[in-house]
Amino acid sequence: MADTNPTPFEYSCACAAGALRRRSFVALLGGAALTAGLPAWAREGVDVGPPSAASKLISAEQVEGAAAKQYNQMLGQASQKQALAPANHPQVVRLRYIAERMIPHTYEWNKHARSWRWEVNLLGNKQINAFCMPGGKIAFYYGILDQLKLSDDEVAMIMGHEMAHALREHAREQMGKNMATRGAIEIGSALLGLGSGGRLLADAGGQLLNLQFGRDDESEADLIGMELAARSGYDPGAGVTLWKKMAAASKGKQIELLSTHPSGPTRITDIEANLPKVMPLYERADKPDRRFGPPAAKDEPSR
Repeated sequence: MADTNPTPFEYSCACAAGALRRRSFVALLGGAALTAGLPAWAREGVDVGPPSAASKLISAEQVEGAAAKQYNQMLGQASQKQALAPANHPQVVRLRYIAERMIPHTYEWNKHARSWRWEVNLLGNKQINAFCMPGGKIAFYYGILDQLKLSDDEVAMIMGHEMAHALREHAREQMGKNMATRGAIEIGSALLGLGSGGRLLADAGGQLLNLQFGRDDESEADLIGMELAARSGYDPGAGVTLWKKMAAASKGKQIELLSTHPSGPTRITDIEANLPKVMPLYERADKPDRRFGPPAAKDEPSR
């Protein structure tokens, strides 16, 4: 029988959710507007429109199951190479603290996020990369924290951006589009569990770490990530410094994160244009009672 007792990380997330519910009605009004289906002007925060209907071609349970399997395999491989940072690693403590503050604010964006088994891990890899797989499976590479010397606010912007991809089910949407190109017969087989459907879904699941999102998905993730960071007490203006650091680091180099996350001046322009929508949320939010810094040289996990 599966262990149903919450892990310390899950327990602390539940405590954070309880603290959120005790906040003022004014602070929660924006979320109520979204979940109640009120018009965009009635909600405080960003407006990104409804999710894509393409995600309906494949079930969330199947996508999240494939993501959990891939994530566990990845952690297992990292552990074998002694490249999985332990729970008491300073940067793991940092990442999980920031995540605990942000997770309660994800629920209004996806009702299933409340039941996800969120995980946050740090991999001893020099690449500048981070991701959140469907179902809340987050991983940061040591390289992005170390090479960019990220502040907590910048970490929150990255984490919020990656969370947003999972919350808006961009992977499920892209997988649905990919399945659609394989033909209506195979799609029907997959939905009914017949014929080549199992192989088709297996092929789709194998794409999770390599999916490339479109400009609209990236813009959504940037804006939702800003709001998640702001509501969690992290300065959304850090998105500007983050992408300037990313641009500087990418000169003459191929950065894995940017291979699936397009960058450019328009990204910073969009962030700056939307800051007025989220700065009031940040100004009212409870601020973190702990602050961390970039990794020290001794902090790098073994490879």
